Amino acid sequence: MKITKLLILTLIISLNTVFAQQNNVIENTQNIEGSSLVLPQIQVVPIKDTKTARNYELYIELPEDYSENNNKTYPVLYYTDAMWHLEMLSGATEYMLENVILVGISWQKDVAEDLRQQYGAHASRFTDYSFWKKANPNHPKLKFGQAENHLAFIRNDVIQYVDNNYRTHPDSRTYFGYSLSGAFGSYILLTQPDTFDNYILGSPLDKGLIPYLSEINTKLGAIESHKNNPLHANVYIAYGTLEKEKDEPIDEFVKLLDSRKNLEVSIQNKVIEGDHQTAFPMIAVQSVAWLSSLMGHVSSDSYEVSFWEIPYLNNAFVTTHPEDRKDGILVDTLSVNSKDRKAILQLSQEIFEGKHGSYDALLISHKNKLVFESYYKKGRINVPHGQASAVKAYTSLVLGRAIQMGYLSMEDINKPIISFLKDVNHKKITKGFEKITLHKALTMHGGLTIDSDKWKKIEKDSVRLKGQGLVQTLLEESGPITHESQRYLYGNFNPMLVMTVIDAVVPGTAENFIKTELLDKLGITNYKWSTHISGLPQAGGRASLMSRDMIKLGNLVLNKGKLNGEQLISADYLAKATSGIVKPTQDWMPKDYRYGYFWYQTLVKIDDKNYDTTFAWGGGGQRVIVIEELDLTIVISGHDGEDKIMTQISEIVIPTFVKQ
Repeated sequence: MKITKLLILTLIISLNTVFAQQNNVIENTQNIEGSSLVLPQIQVVPIKDTKTARNYELYIELPEDYSENNNKTYPVLYYTDAMWHLEMLSGATEYMLENVILVGISWQKDVAEDLRQQYGAHASRFTDYSFWKKANPNHPKLKFGQAENHLAFIRNDVIQYVDNNYRTHPDSRTYFGYSLSGAFGSYILLTQPDTFDNYILGSPLDKGLIPYLSEINTKLGAIESHKNNPLHANVYIAYGTLEKEKDEPIDEFVKLLDSRKNLEVSIQNKVIEGDHQTAFPMIAVQSVAWLSSLMGHVSSDSYEVSFWEIPYLNNAFVTTHPEDRKDGILVDTLSVNSKDRKAILQLSQEIFEGKHGSYDALLISHKNKLVFESYYKKGRINVPHGQASAVKAYTSLVLGRAIQMGYLSMEDINKPIISFLKDVNHKKITKGFEKITLHKALTMHGGLTIDSDKWKKIEKDSVRLKGQGLVQTLLEESGPITHESQRYLYGNFNPMLVMTVIDAVVPGTAENFIKTELLDKLGITNYKWSTHISGLPQAGGRASLMSRDMIKLGNLVLNKGKLNGEQLISADYLAKATSGIVKPTQDWMPKDYRYGYFWYQTLVKIDDKNYDTTFAWGGGGQRVIVIEELDLTIVISGHDGEDKIMTQISEIVIPTFVKQ
């Protein structure tokens, strides 16, 4: 079967199958009688629209293992214009998305004979898919504007039939439509987005359709203004490079979606080589690849796209017995009482449902073994996740590695950073520069005062800021460094001061040192660590790590800097780095947080006892939480604006391990 489908798929792509799917009505071409190709894996099911009494057919293809797994549920891919799309989608899913039920929805079978004679077997698509009721004098027999009725048919009859007769997963429905049926999909997404979880809209809109959608959107916005629970959908929109007329209307449609307060969409907008006909095969294949990426927590793609284009997972992945992926992480089972286990699983479901914000992963390691692993929304087990300011804490570990290797000493922490930078001209820099020690920079007390407007004109000057030129410029542009200026001020200048010192004292470059002396030793190979305009590695953010690799960094801290018996990070440095040295003064930080060397510290109270908790923290919800007394490491990654998940971690997760 797979060989046959591969031949079909290859033939379709190589010949760039041309078929007419114009949004305006086309003339009927002559039909030639012949025998039909019967595909044995396709079930043809007659179905009636209970409201209009019109007759249709469903073309249902089940996964090969459907009969062998009686307890397994499957996602469903629904597609319109079934006879045009059946072979392509069947072939593409066979190789990229095997465990999916395909449901093709036919055109109306009992369409009036005069319409069939004039417009062909697909006559009903012009009425069923159209959401505008304006009559066309050139086609007086067609009653446009039946989209609302056809959508009701799909929701009330088609989906209900499929769900009642097959083992479907209720949270994983996808719609595929191209051209006019793509426009119909846009209508569904705008009016009743909960019909499907994912929408594939190929070459969907022309400029003339936007006013109708805008009018619909305005009416819906007024109706939904009182609703609090937003709906979410993953959307894949694609069209041909030669369809320049699509650019503006699709941009306008995306703006309409963005304007909806009760609809959150994750959109990937692609332009594929070709025109309306020739782009179709690749749009179909690439959209199925996109769809496969949101069906499971393990991605087959490299994701060289923006983080915001990564689709949300249709289903949370949660396991209390993580897989041994041979990545240097020991695994075990979450061995807790049934009440605590149930509470953690309930929290996972709530995270998936967005009740606590937008989070992508929660991992728990106990006694240096990963015992709980979960992924939600944009989380993938093998895709690096942005770390935001948690990178500051990782930079601190890099400095601790340099101290352990003897390139710096603990005494050097209290020396001026300028003493390590031989390329900085002391005569041109601000007064009091010697007051900026590594200790001051590591605790956000560097004391730089630089006019923000002036810095905006400088910050992209790669020549002036290259290497130690960054520090030279910072010290030239800053006001005098005084006791008053050296107050706690959160930002990225201080971390880059530290990174410049690391680059100055280690052999080779800081970039190579980070790779060979920290990440390689931990087995962290799939990561992204951006480069600052200075040419140095970023120290304040803009790096991505996999969630499992965040566990490795946390366990390194848990084990006081030791890795497999080797002292990787200076224990003396690490003890100080993770202690509460200073009190942050920013309003957005909790009152009980303290700050060490780019690491946070707080006390978590369980019953009558406080537990010392240290953690790396980055915007959006990136956390590596370490509680030495409980032998516990917790990792969180997310993209949440308010980032309040620590409350649930403190009240539900941490207390579970107090009892162990």
